[in-house]
Amino acid sequence: MYLKTVSELAEGGAPVPISALADRLGVSPVSATEMIHRLQGNGLVAHRPYKGILLTDDGHRRAADVIRSHRLWECFLVDHLGLPWNEVHDLACRLEHASDRQVTDALDGFLGCPATCPHGNPIPPADGWSAETANRSLAELHPGDKAVVVNIHPETGELLSYLADLGLRPGSRMAVVDVVPFGGPIILNVQGEQRYLGQEAAAFVFIHVIEEMA
Repeated sequence: MYLKTVSELAEGGAPVPISALADRLGVSPVSATEMIHRLQGNGLVAHRPYKGILLTDDGHRRAADVIRSHRLWECFLVDHLGLPWNEVHDLACRLEHASDRQVTDALDGFLGCPATCPHGNPIPPADGWSAETANRSLAELHPGDKAVVVNIHPETGELLSYLADLGLRPGSRMAVVDVVPFGGPIILNVQGEQRYLGQEAAAFVFIHVIEEMA
């Protein structure tokens, strides 16, 4: 879970602060520091004091294995069990650690080797790591811009439920009506309905700008 979270929080290869890691995992900075020291001893992370944490090559491989298992389980839960796309993240978090490589490979084959999870994020291949998509975030848009949601990253159950209530999921099209200044919400037109999206959540929604709302 630590390796996966460091991978999710890393932006452009920059070190991840221990405070950010602890906050995301819901643990104390002291507990996070102790675990990072253990992972560093196993050659999985490199800790730069006062700067943050980076994954080693081995750490990247281990994180990719967990992420691959997680996203494949999300696909299975949505496509074959019919569970809502916004509810499967937390369930997959439990399943990802209970699956060894043999089960993950079999699941991948059963699903037909999907390229992305239900939240639009790429599923790492069995023999390597694929970088996260480099799309613009919804928080970068301006009034009049039109876009389609591509992926949500990093996702949490709370964030996905919030976005589902607004009708925002991969494939959803929207137009920016206005952006309230001084950190106010983004006002969107989503399928003819006016919606208000907080700036913090918008930073985790990645989009492609489009010309028409078709």
